[in-house]
Amino acid sequence: MRRSRNHCLTPQWVCWQCNAFYHRHLLTVAKTQTAYFCSDCGHEASKWAGQCAGCGAWNSLREAPSAKSRNTKGGRGGGYTGQRAEVQSLGSVAAETTARKPSGLDELDRVLGGGLVPGAVILLGGDPGIGKSTLLLQLLAALTPDLPGLYVTGEESPAQVQLRAQRLGLAGASIDLLAETNIEAIVQAATAGKPGVLVVDSIQTIYAEALDSAPGSVSQVRETAAQLVRFAKATNTAVVLVGHVTKEGAIAGPRVLEHMVDTVLYFEGDAAGSDGRYRMIRAVKNRFGAVNELGIFAMTDAGLKPVGNPSAIFLARGGAPVPGSAVTVMREGTRPLLVECQALVDLSHLGNPRRVAVGVDGNRIAMLLAVLHRHAGVVTADQDVFVNIVGGVRVTETAADLAVLAAALSSLRDKPLPQDTVIFGEVGLSGEIRPVPGGEERLAEAAKHGFKRAIVPAANAPRKGKKIGDMQVVGVQRMADVLDALS
Repeated sequence: MRRSRNHCLTPQWVCWQCNAFYHRHLLTVAKTQTAYFCSDCGHEASKWAGQCAGCGAWNSLREAPSAKSRNTKGGRGGGYTGQRAEVQSLGSVAAETTARKPSGLDELDRVLGGGLVPGAVILLGGDPGIGKSTLLLQLLAALTPDLPGLYVTGEESPAQVQLRAQRLGLAGASIDLLAETNIEAIVQAATAGKPGVLVVDSIQTIYAEALDSAPGSVSQVRETAAQLVRFAKATNTAVVLVGHVTKEGAIAGPRVLEHMVDTVLYFEGDAAGSDGRYRMIRAVKNRFGAVNELGIFAMTDAGLKPVGNPSAIFLARGGAPVPGSAVTVMREGTRPLLVECQALVDLSHLGNPRRVAVGVDGNRIAMLLAVLHRHAGVVTADQDVFVNIVGGVRVTETAADLAVLAAALSSLRDKPLPQDTVIFGEVGLSGEIRPVPGGEERLAEAAKHGFKRAIVPAANAPRKGKKIGDMQVVGVQRMADVLDALS
């Protein structure tokens, strides 16, 4: 473009190729600046690239309006006074212990570490239809009168929420309801109502007016979550955010969302029984308690009911003993759970025998079978081996190694194990049986359910003179000891 020589008061420009005249004031139209955000970590880039420079993920950059294009007026709101923080020594900071508020649901309190913490932000994710909205509606109904709750629904109408409340028998519960998707309106209503607990269902439906992108985008999720976090910290309101999950099971949106909140909970279904009645809630991040705690609920016509004794559910075995079945004790957080390990060893008609594992790592199964061959002389190279943890439970610790090998040996020999025997322990590559944490708690849980004999690592066996009920504890150190104990 070059400027033309004319007497027009408005500056004009001429295109070099077609000689078309354009007024300068027509060219100065405000444009929305765009940037590219990583859907995994939220890293912002000025141009698209195949790999994110922040986390290294491939093909994760998505175009969205840049933060520079939004209206930054009042952008540091949410209750902050704007005063600058002063540097102080760690020893001079007074440690304030905040009393937790019981939620009324014992299994949820177990996962949270004892109850709700004022000012905490909790992110709850789970598959569609798993019961997230049902759980949170029951949570608000179970709260004490001095801890009122506000339920913000962005996906359902108030009439739909009322129908669910009637189905759960909560139609008369004192719950404030707000059908809104604008974050500014939500914060304004919460500031006026002063609830003790604020539930937002879901964060992917909330939008901020300052951004031009659609709800659920990286920039919208990050901005709306940031405003809710600021509101929670400024007003000491416990905020619960519902998050959608991807087909892989991870929470949808930028990974930075999980870093911003205080607690991340996953609600899992079909985790305890083929009928799909049971739900498991697990904490993968908790700034106010332990992680990997497990809470179990049963889905009934009246909603979710806490399960106080999950071991009785996972051990719903038949009357007669069958080959290929062994009981082990796993730990989820501070809770020991009795689960059944099943194995099926059959002659393979394929050149490459199959190793199929459900509920346990398949690579670890192959390693255990190699240890069984090398240090016990049991050959399974020509056998198909199928391993399953009954109830859909996922075992992530090594305490189930010994039970898996015992179940495989039982199936290979077609000889059932005694039903009153429990087995746990880690198997090393050199054939040694290594101890696992919490041995006495595992044995006490097994004794409580009527088990009379236990095969455990020698280091986990009780000291001389100490007995756990009337249980006979057999300590093993090598694979040869295991074979003798199972014979």
